[in-house]
Amino acid sequence: MERREREIVRPARAGSAESNDLLVILSPSDSLDINISSEVFNQYGDQIEEVVREALEENGVKKAQVKIEDKGALDFTIKARIEAAVNRGCQE
Repeated sequence: MERREREIVRPARAGSAESNDLLVILSPSDSLDINISSEVFNQYGDQIEEVVREALEENGVKKAQVKIEDKGALDFTIKARIEAAVNRGCQE
């Protein structure tokens, strides 16, 4: 089941910059731009980006400025934080 496309219309954030969590900041944009800052980027950067892209796709987001400040969050936390930020940033 494919979700409908959702547009980020206002800045939104979810999560925290605490250990084992991440802060997701979404802003409106004409393209998809993902910026990831992580303490474990050298080891897991590709995996983090893959999970971020998957979560955005699952939530129907194709255009947004995405800023991730990761502090060692697990995949399910990344997906949950992105879903929360998307819900806050979309007008429905």
